[in-house]
Amino acid sequence: MTQHTQPVDALIVVDVQSAFVVGAGAVPAADLLVERTTDLIARARRDGALVVHLQNDGPPGAEDEPHTPGWELHHPVLSGPRELVIRKPRDDGFHATPLGEVLSGAGVRAVAVCGVMSEMCVQATARTALERGYRVVVPYDAHATQDCPAVPGVSEVVPAATVSRVAAYALGSDAEVTVPAVDVTFTAPGFTATDAGRTDSVARS
Repeated sequence: MTQHTQPVDALIVVDVQSAFVVGAGAVPAADLLVERTTDLIARARRDGALVVHLQNDGPPGAEDEPHTPGWELHHPVLSGPRELVIRKPRDDGFHATPLGEVLSGAGVRAVAVCGVMSEMCVQATARTALERGYRVVVPYDAHATQDCPAVPGVSEVVPAATVSRVAAYALGSDAEVTVPAVDVTFTAPGFTATDAGRTDSVARS
């Protein structure tokens, strides 16, 4: 798991929603996370990579319950054949969503995964991407989570930064988890006009 700067052709932005990056419920250092994900999105767009924003649909009463302020994506989306939003019902962005079809239809071979929460939706999505044969980069400073609370007789508070690091390393040696966001580079996937049209329609079905 050493630094690797080969380009990726897709960026998966996991659950960067208002509830998790703004206000009292924000992850620690949310401003830095947003700064880095903003830069990753801008460079992916510039270099023609596919950008997928995952948006979690929380249960009734949750901070990310659909169509509540906390559910809204924090980053503006430039909708089109190379940038889209996929809503998801579970941690894993591939579960019961068209993400797999979108990536394969676009000819994607390598993905960078960023966002929240490190040990939940980020890890679950990255793990499935690995299982499906994608090269996976999880830039160490572009995913975040909350502190793990103390449990009497079990452990003291585990700082969020530690939780994030362990979550990434738990992906195993096939994932690239020591690359900083600034060193992630992008390229266009194997798009054709037919693939682009099919990808757009699938993602919105």
